Amino acid sequence: MATLAVTHRCIALAAASAALASCATYAPRPLDVHVIAKQQTSELRTDTTLPSRLTIADVERLAVDNNPQLIAARSRRGMAQAQLRSAGIAPNPALNASYGFLLSGPGTVDAFAAGITQDLKALVTLSAKHGAARHAAQAIDADVLWQEWQTLSKARLQTVDIIAGDRQLALLRSNAALWNERLARDRRALAQADVTLSAFAPELAAGADAQKQFDDFERQQGTRRRDLAILLGLAPDVPIELDDRIDLPALDGDAVRAGLVDLAGRRPDLIALQLGYRAQEDKVRGAILAQFPALVFGFSGGRDTSDVRTFGPQITLDLPLFDRNQGNIAQEQATREQLHAEFEARLIAARSEVEALLAERQILQIQLAAKRQLFASNVVVAASAQRAFNNGDLDERSYVDLVTTHNARQQDILVMELTLLEQQVVIAALIGAGMPPATLADKETMR
Repeated sequence: MATLAVTHRCIALAAASAALASCATYAPRPLDVHVIAKQQTSELRTDTTLPSRLTIADVERLAVDNNPQLIAARSRRGMAQAQLRSAGIAPNPALNASYGFLLSGPGTVDAFAAGITQDLKALVTLSAKHGAARHAAQAIDADVLWQEWQTLSKARLQTVDIIAGDRQLALLRSNAALWNERLARDRRALAQADVTLSAFAPELAAGADAQKQFDDFERQQGTRRRDLAILLGLAPDVPIELDDRIDLPALDGDAVRAGLVDLAGRRPDLIALQLGYRAQEDKVRGAILAQFPALVFGFSGGRDTSDVRTFGPQITLDLPLFDRNQGNIAQEQATREQLHAEFEARLIAARSEVEALLAERQILQIQLAAKRQLFASNVVVAASAQRAFNNGDLDERSYVDLVTTHNARQQDILVMELTLLEQQVVIAALIGAGMPPATLADKETMR
């Protein structure tokens, strides 16, 4: 008997040691309160060698890999997977035991009792709980992908704005230089009393306006470059050399409209909403399953002080006289209706936004074609004005006015071209052109 008791103790100690070995241990991870943004583009994480001048595609890849907010958003996936793992774990059975020492009375031995029980209701609702967690985890994946789309689109848009803005800035610089040369000559003429102050004043105002346009736009370009650096995880003052080519995915209006039919199966934010809705469906199913009475089943046994031994089943059953989980069912069903309405509203808004941009783009393209045609005819006039001014057949003020008007029309064309490019970027982001692919079927295969 002594040997048997020792053996039982050894087995118990071994089981306890195994349980402790499988337990997680704590390890601190302090925050880095001195972390700073990267100080040069070579520090950015990338899978390819960066060229000296970054293209739009280079900037997009760097943004997806290095944007701090996007990196933080991806950490949500780990939390979702942990919750999914927790939701799939069945509840532990409960073990109870008691021991009563015989102190007095007619008994002959000490009394003891032991039992083991399992909550069956928790097992019934386990599948619905795990399904809700699985769809919620998939929804987070889709939501993170949507943030990647938005970050990529923002990087693309900022790069296009900088490249196209540099073209506008060069034109504004040329226009301001032209007026500065004109004003310098007028100041010399004013000092020699060859022009009156009343004649000089309008030219001074026009020259100041041209300089102000250049100065304002130069500051705007500086802000754009700083915003792009921050988007890439760089310090704001890190210079970024960009290729001046604007290479964007082709956009076919008819193809875009045709693709709106299955937009809900491709756009990550809409996929995330659908997966969130399916998670809520599982919660409704779980709430309905939970309306059945709580049932705990197990076995118990023991002996009393007279050495009478017993063993048999043990059942604990709630009586659903008042609470049949009707409150939770109503809440989950109301939440499902809310998500249903929100998805329909988002889908309608997404399609309407694309259709509105396509309609506006069509009008803008017609206006731009007309402006380009008018500008092409004015190029001949501007060239004639240059020759006439060089030959002394045109006075300087008339020449400056003609060149300024020519530059202003060219500036209008550049602004409209930039607007079209920005619309193209936005539409591409809304429909997923040139973006990492996502489909609802892909998310359904995840486990």
